[in-house]
Amino acid sequence: MRHEVLSVPVEGGGLAVHRWAGAPGAPVVVALHGLTANGLSWAPVAAALDGAVTLLAPDLRGRACSSSLPGPYGLAAHARDVSALVKWAGGVPLVLAGHSMGAFVAAVTAARHPDAARSVVLVDGGLPVPVPRGQDAEGMSEALVGPAVRRLSAEFASREQYRGFWRAHPAFDGYWSDAVEEYLQHDLAGEEPRLRSSCAEEAVRADGADVMLGSEAAGAAGRLVCPAELLWAPRGFMDQPGGLYDEEYLRAVSGDFPAAVRLVPDTNHYSILTGEQGARAVARRLLARAL
Repeated sequence: MRHEVLSVPVEGGGLAVHRWAGAPGAPVVVALHGLTANGLSWAPVAAALDGAVTLLAPDLRGRACSSSLPGPYGLAAHARDVSALVKWAGGVPLVLAGHSMGAFVAAVTAARHPDAARSVVLVDGGLPVPVPRGQDAEGMSEALVGPAVRRLSAEFASREQYRGFWRAHPAFDGYWSDAVEEYLQHDLAGEEPRLRSSCAEEAVRADGADVMLGSEAAGAAGRLVCPAELLWAPRGFMDQPGGLYDEEYLRAVSGDFPAAVRLVPDTNHYSILTGEQGARAVARRLLARAL
């Protein structure tokens, strides 16, 4: 399926948007990536969709080819950018999907702009992240965002070294593919031997704080007026048992989020999107919502 990168006008410049074009008249899905990811994280899902929809996946403000877009950052800024993208795509209601932090962006966008989305698919994100007993929200925020911020300052002498860094990550063990490598390499900026992540630290900190500490992010999924569903992974960031959510927590919040909740078995926080099994499951749900 043909892939191209387009520039969509937003406040402060152009938002880089990856487009996998479907057949003429195909429905449109806007897909939003995680905290330090980029639009190419949706490439495995695009492959599984195989042209049944047109998939638009931006590099969000402060990341990859959109790294030069200025602040302010945060979920409200992303919601404005996504609203501009929806208008650029024709302004008709479409499916909004998001993974991890992108799920919060999708929920906030749909809550703020109810005419923009006819349905929302949240992939391992979008509901408040439960805080373990004995830990406060700020400590939980640092536990989740801190490692990502520290990685942004790391330098790599070559793309092969960067590849090795991610190949050794437990969450990608058994889930590696050419599409995963292309997505991860798309993050790099600079020249050898001083390559580093393109993510703006200010953007990552602002977005992470909004997700973990912001009241709008916490309540957006509960304010949706369109159909919505959550797909969740049973394993976490490091492929460990226990992910962001579990059955007990999801039952407890079901009254605040009246939507379908679906487990995607044998996936972790990353492979639910980038692994073959996870990508196929996400693609099936997007098709069900889009067609």
